[in-house]
Amino acid sequence: MKTTLKVMTILFAAILISCGDKEEKNKAGFSYEKKTETKQTIKKTETVPASKKTDLNNKGVGPITSMTLDTEINQTMATHGADVFKKLCTACHRADKKFIGPSPIGILDRRSPEWIMNMILNPDEMVQKDPLAKALLIEFNGSPMANQNLSEEDARAVLEYFRTLK
Repeated sequence: MKTTLKVMTILFAAILISCGDKEEKNKAGFSYEKKTETKQTIKKTETVPASKKTDLNNKGVGPITSMTLDTEINQTMATHGADVFKKLCTACHRADKKFIGPSPIGILDRRSPEWIMNMILNPDEMVQKDPLAKALLIEFNGSPMANQNLSEEDARAVLEYFRTLK
């Protein structure tokens, strides 16, 4: 019995020593405690689509370098422009909404008359050299504006028609 008592005492002492003042190091792993997460705030810069940007100083690239519009709309020219627009442009443009290409409503509030005329008359060179035309090409999924080979008179009539759109 003395031997059993000695063994029990040694075992008891060993247990007490192993559970002593030993500090446990926290290991990364599963825990029931709620961790505080550090959230990083990423500032998003809101970008305005090219079709909504206003640039009245850009005249574009093409034959039209200067243009003055009359204060009153020429109804005869606007009617002719509406016919040209309906025949050649409605495959990609809708007067009242965004389609394959942008809507012309309010275009004169965002672009100079020269830029509009150059885009109608010279779309191939415009998308290569004009930054705004390049941005529009990207916005509208790489769909380039087709060159309809309009005369300056027809393009001017289409521009006059655009002035009637509200």
